[in-house]
Amino acid sequence: MGSVVVDLIDLFVQALQDVPGLAIFLALAFGYAIGQVRLGPIQLGGVCGTLIAALVIGQLGIAVDSGIKNVFFMLFIFALGYSGGPQFFANLNAKGMQLGVFCLIEVVVVLGLVLLATAVMHLDPGTAAGMMAGAATESAVVGTATDAISRLPLPASEITRLQGNVVTAYSITYICGLITIVIVTSQLFPLFLRVNLREEAEKLWLQMGGTVESAGVSAVPAVVGRAYVVRAGAGHTVAQIHERLGQQSSVVRVQRNGHALSVSPSLKLRRGDQVLMVGYRGSIIDLGASLGSELADTSTLTVALDTYEVVLQAPELANQPLQALTLPPGVHVAAVRRGDSLLAALPATRLKLHDVLQIYDANHGGGRVTAPMLGSIGKALPDKLTSNIGIVGLGIALGTWLGSFTLKIGGIPFSAGTGGGVLVVGLVLGWYHARRADLHTVNADALALLKDLGLAGFIAGVGLSSGPQAIALIKQYGFTLPMLGVAIALIPACVSLLAGHFLLKLSAPVLLGAIAGQQCSTPALSAIQNACGNSTPLLGYTITYAISNVVLPLMGPLIVGLASSIQSG
Repeated sequence: MGSVVVDLIDLFVQALQDVPGLAIFLALAFGYAIGQVRLGPIQLGGVCGTLIAALVIGQLGIAVDSGIKNVFFMLFIFALGYSGGPQFFANLNAKGMQLGVFCLIEVVVVLGLVLLATAVMHLDPGTAAGMMAGAATESAVVGTATDAISRLPLPASEITRLQGNVVTAYSITYICGLITIVIVTSQLFPLFLRVNLREEAEKLWLQMGGTVESAGVSAVPAVVGRAYVVRAGAGHTVAQIHERLGQQSSVVRVQRNGHALSVSPSLKLRRGDQVLMVGYRGSIIDLGASLGSELADTSTLTVALDTYEVVLQAPELANQPLQALTLPPGVHVAAVRRGDSLLAALPATRLKLHDVLQIYDANHGGGRVTAPMLGSIGKALPDKLTSNIGIVGLGIALGTWLGSFTLKIGGIPFSAGTGGGVLVVGLVLGWYHARRADLHTVNADALALLKDLGLAGFIAGVGLSSGPQAIALIKQYGFTLPMLGVAIALIPACVSLLAGHFLLKLSAPVLLGAIAGQQCSTPALSAIQNACGNSTPLLGYTITYAISNVVLPLMGPLIVGLASSIQSG
């Protein structure tokens, strides 16, 4: 029996060695299971979990062809640029550049610390790049750095060793950097600022036009409908009701003696009228005192809501509060999607170019009412589930060609490489798509799949190939790499905290969100939001994340070039 088990194990190992694709997807399966484990606010995520699984499986001696890894990487880096392009270019303005200081701090301080450690400890380019990627919690740097190493004038065995050091150093420092940035931003920095984070977030929420009741991070819809029987509001016109509520809520249906009335600004409400209100939940939750008692049976007052997603393209609305939009009665913005983040649709929420506005329209025949308004804001996103994969192929082909060029600065050759070239082309195509939202492009769900599968597949391939030498690197540096991971995550965050608090005078929720964004750390953002009790940290996070998510991956080839020059010097 024992020999049969041994034979089965040998057969399985042989299958993994003969078919590397099997090992890659096995690493994805186990890795995403590992990534789901949560310890308090800390969750490694699927990418880091995949790397850990790949390093373990890689101890079996599995060689993954570089072509397979490159295909995964190019899919990821294109999707990263394409999805981030609209927000990256939209934030290249005075307001965006103010918060862009955090990204500058991140790049300068992290580069300085990594180069200092490289010079003092004689780190090789692979270890230096992996340490930067892990401590800055930016997985994309692994890909761009690995790609840069593949073009160094070194023997194939040395290139494989250096690429292995990238992922091993990344896996060690990422865990330490992630834990550090989550704890300091959500727990320690508020103590340093001497603020009650929840109270500060609540004040900011109220200043933006929100209500205490609606401030929590929950699944409760922002736009709701409620029916009332008119009592206190008798004698008031619809126009007077709208004037009191501003643009937050509106009357969409009035029923008198069982008959629906035509809703107009001059319509005067009578006692006993049944009124359906649609609008922001916080604005109509206490409407009963001034209008009447809430009606339990709303079956005769139901109204279907048309929904639209509109890309903001009007320059005059950029950096304006949401309340500056002139919307017809019954039309409301339910949420604002900025990049991958969903912002609360509060009256004082500042809009940015290429934001996607999720609009509810309660008007009968709303398309005729809303179409002219949509044109003054931007362009409606087409309701298409299919994607134009030809754009992906074109973008990757152009990016690969662009990355083949090399520029020498001070005798040191620099090249964007395949990763940098594809990223830049993806940025431009994504920006163009935001301006021409009517075109058939790549939808958001397809981009998310390309990004997640591409990065995880690439990380799995590199981890499998690097498995045998991972133990050697860990033995060589011991606890030094984890300590460096903590320091390189902590120091730029502290510099940003001082700059944001004393120079930019930012409120605590926005400041902490910006620090999480400069490190592209979604777990840190989640921990900060939980501490705040609302989504106000997104105001700082979205801008710094959009910039750092593009700039940090470009640092991969740079750190490889600089570390190589230090090593050769």
